[in-house]
Amino acid sequence: MSLLSYAVDAWCRPKPFLAFGHCLVPRRVYFRDTAGSWKSSDVSAVNGRNIKLPTACRADSPAAILAIGTSNPPNCMPQDEYADWYFRVTKSEHLEELKAKMKRICDKSEIKKRYFHHSEELIIRHPEFLADTIPSIDTRLDITANAMPELAAVAARKAICEWGRPASEITHLVVSTYSGAHMPGADLQLASLLGLNHSVQRTMLYYHGCAAASSALRVAKEIAENNRGARVLVACAELSLIFFQTPDESRHDTLVMQALFGDGGGAVIVGSDPETTIERPLFELVSAAQAVIPKTEHSVCLKLSKNGMDYHLSNELPMLVAENMEKCLADACRPLSLRGDWNDLFWVVHPGSRAILDSFEECLNLKQGKLSASRQVLSEYGNMSGAGTIFVLDEMRRRLHDNHGDEDFIKKCEWGAMVGLGPGVTVETMLMRAIDA
Repeated sequence: MSLLSYAVDAWCRPKPFLAFGHCLVPRRVYFRDTAGSWKSSDVSAVNGRNIKLPTACRADSPAAILAIGTSNPPNCMPQDEYADWYFRVTKSEHLEELKAKMKRICDKSEIKKRYFHHSEELIIRHPEFLADTIPSIDTRLDITANAMPELAAVAARKAICEWGRPASEITHLVVSTYSGAHMPGADLQLASLLGLNHSVQRTMLYYHGCAAASSALRVAKEIAENNRGARVLVACAELSLIFFQTPDESRHDTLVMQALFGDGGGAVIVGSDPETTIERPLFELVSAAQAVIPKTEHSVCLKLSKNGMDYHLSNELPMLVAENMEKCLADACRPLSLRGDWNDLFWVVHPGSRAILDSFEECLNLKQGKLSASRQVLSEYGNMSGAGTIFVLDEMRRRLHDNHGDEDFIKKCEWGAMVGLGPGVTVETMLMRAIDA
């Protein structure tokens, strides 16, 4: 056989190392059947672009969350001490009125403590963090380039341990963060830290803000349900060092950012058709939806600048939630024809702030305690951006499955909704079903 003939034959032959999913050749698709044998089928093109795959490539059941892990850096800061610490390390104690304003924000936040990667010693070593005239973005990114994947790896190892299968059986990796801007990115570094296979299929999501985990889980759901046997590791980690800055008398949202945000990492393993002898499904991910609240492009926005990330939060955000959330949720529920009261659901709502949770609770007429999992995470960790949603998911898991918490009406709920808010303002919704609730 000539070299050219051999190359053509090798290209057209199904690849034996593709244990999951499918490989495409012109007009044909190859896939594994349930017995592990390779099969092939004709495919039909729609509009010359979309390919209809045989059902053997798809999973039989909806994607499910199979394990959850969380992590925090070691530096813990009580909220009632933060304003004094912040104005001291930024050398801004002479701004007494601004300091008093931050103390009021901290007092009303219902946050008890937060965790940070950065410390006073780190800030002292890098005076450029406190000088607007000296660029600091390179230094910040150099620090987060290693610290962020390491924080995500701690959460991922916990999730893999709970999952009960080796890390080598992870087929896909989805990583979401705004604490970095490198290529290759945190996904490749995390795969290396965890010892994942070189063939793991990676997806990197940047700058989804507080909706980061919700966006990543939506992507993971699509992967798991369209690739039979896939096991997707979702990881989300954030370090607020990227937007740490000195107080600005002209920017109220600067104080809010410094008073609310903390650092954390979360990881989730997603898969369909669970191996029930090993895997313990926690939540089925039934339906995902995304919507943008019109004319809110400037209400939550961020951009990289020479001094880190410039993160703008409008003080109108709680009002926007109150006015638009019910319609967004109703649209998300419509395909499933869900009927009933919003109190019939359990809620995994991103813990952005006390004001946002209050607005969410009020607009849906939720009973007191329906957002207790979100309020608990906000109290213990602050707003960890996208990772916070995974913390709330973990807290809800304990309340539903491990009899933690004392709200009986939460334990009786089978159906629930996960909601995240991101730049746009974008509303990410995932309808879920608790397994054996």
